[in-house]
Amino acid sequence: MLGAIIGDIVGSRFEFDEKPTEGFELFTANCNYTDDTICTVAIADAILNHRDYREALIDWCRRYPNPKGGYGGMFRQWVFSQNPLPQSSYGNGSAMRVSAVGWLFNDYHEVLSQAKQSAEVSHCHSEGVKGAQCVAALIYWLRTVRLIKDDVENAVRKNFGYELPPLRDINKIGAEGHFDSTCQETVPYAIRCFLDAENFEQTLRNAVMAQGDTDTKAAIACSIAEATYEIPEDIVDRAFDYLPLDMVTIIEQFYNQLWNDVTV
Repeated sequence: MLGAIIGDIVGSRFEFDEKPTEGFELFTANCNYTDDTICTVAIADAILNHRDYREALIDWCRRYPNPKGGYGGMFRQWVFSQNPLPQSSYGNGSAMRVSAVGWLFNDYHEVLSQAKQSAEVSHCHSEGVKGAQCVAALIYWLRTVRLIKDDVENAVRKNFGYELPPLRDINKIGAEGHFDSTCQETVPYAIRCFLDAENFEQTLRNAVMAQGDTDTKAAIACSIAEATYEIPEDIVDRAFDYLPLDMVTIIEQFYNQLWNDVTV
């Protein structure tokens, strides 16, 4: 979960404000959490505190109506409508918020089911659902060592039909100057950023350097990386500096739950 939040915060300043360069500073005054963090916290809150996914998302997004970068047009309309109904969206928002599902459920079929449920309250298009299921499944597989990193590409192709971009095209999004806002584009690129890294920080830097939707690509890539690599303590500490208390409370509850699951 912190992987997604760290990716979001570090990537936030490059989505609109500036172009990343090699060796960029991870945290600056121009960084902040965005809708990716808000929605990630909402999904975790729903699972931990037995809330409906729709209810939790609307609650958290209305608490924070104007995050850095704002909300996507369709999603904002959904959040602030009187009766939010599912939209046929395949935006990458369903995939960037799903990490808690991959950690808090311990059966593969339940992970897929819960990822679907978390997505379809706002993103009911099959591609929106598939993106969320793919990210949650990878986290589950990697954290439980049911899959090793070398097997990820074949597993993603076989189970979700994604063809990952080749290594030489990792910066294609930025080179083409467009914004990757769909699951079917962002998720494969985020996975490649993870596969082409040897640790958490390198995953983070790969995702930001790929440009495009930097905060969401980094959130997805780093949520997967957290299931394989330890997050450096100094990076965790810096990320917490950006977060309000109610978000920190849910994050602490999340990791306490994971610890209890391991030790009981």
